[in-house]
Amino acid sequence: MSVPKVVAATIRLRVPAGGARPAPPVGPALGQYRLNLMAFCKDFNARTQKFKPDTPMAVTITAYKDNTFEFTVKSPSVSWYLKKAAGIELGSTRPGHVTATSLSLRHVYEIAKVKQSDPYLQGMPLESISKSIIGTARSMGIKIVKDLE
Repeated sequence: MSVPKVVAATIRLRVPAGGARPAPPVGPALGQYRLNLMAFCKDFNARTQKFKPDTPMAVTITAYKDNTFEFTVKSPSVSWYLKKAAGIELGSTRPGHVTATSLSLRHVYEIAKVKQSDPYLQGMPLESISKSIIGTARSMGIKIVKDLE
């Protein structure tokens, strides 16, 4: 029977895809738990190579007392995808009153397909994920239309 590993910490970081280096923010966060920085950087960069560089990836690292670690990588946030699709830097300062821009349902569907691969959304219907994305868009002042001309 194996002895369960004792968790030392759970570290949450936002690191650009393929951009993990032993420098801050990764180095200090992992260094204080004496984790192997180069092993993390190599593994993270390999897992995120299919994404474009500078895509912000959320990573959750579980550090154990025996100086080993495991990590999971989530795809970028829905708001990041919406801003990228709309070509804007920020959403509306007054959502519901001022519309920042418009996106088509096709954009929402494409974002939903990408987000469906996230571990916490697997098995969830595409329609439910799309409704959630539409709600996020509405809160950012992005209007969703059936079809953009």
